[in-house]
Amino acid sequence: MIAALKEKTGRTLDEWKTVVDQSGWISHGQIVNGLKSSHSVSHGYANQIALRLRAGDAPCDDPISEMFAKRAEAKAIFDILLPKIQSFGTDVDLAPKKGYLSVRRSKQFAILQPAAGRLDVGIQLKGVEPEGRLEPSGSFNAMLTHRVRVATVEEVDAQLLEWLKQAYEAA
Repeated sequence: MIAALKEKTGRTLDEWKTVVDQSGWISHGQIVNGLKSSHSVSHGYANQIALRLRAGDAPCDDPISEMFAKRAEAKAIFDILLPKIQSFGTDVDLAPKKGYLSVRRSKQFAILQPAAGRLDVGIQLKGVEPEGRLEPSGSFNAMLTHRVRVATVEEVDAQLLEWLKQAYEAA
């Protein structure tokens, strides 16, 4: 996300640091809300800017890389799936959370969560009956309706992409 920051927001991280310093925003929440309301920065990018700036001069690791550090199988699936999700539109936004990656448009429509030997894909598909590998989310994530357990890159198929596209369009 930081690599695409200038393209997506019009400013580099250093330029955003100047904006934040001049604004007087101090807390993470103030920075996120200020960037969103005053500069129309999407939630995911505002969150990343705040995380990086609040880290100060301490080295800030890539939260996505950290998330997948011990999950090589999930990372391989993620690397195939993410560009396909991003091709839905320029408004696809990623927001790393603790343990998963929130995929948003105007609201969250999916999550990508590394698991042992697979990538769990949570999808918001109201009104769609769970069937086959499209299982109910249950206790996996209460903010989503379904989960697909993706164990191989071959399972990143037209059916999975159609479910994700449907969720994207509804968001």
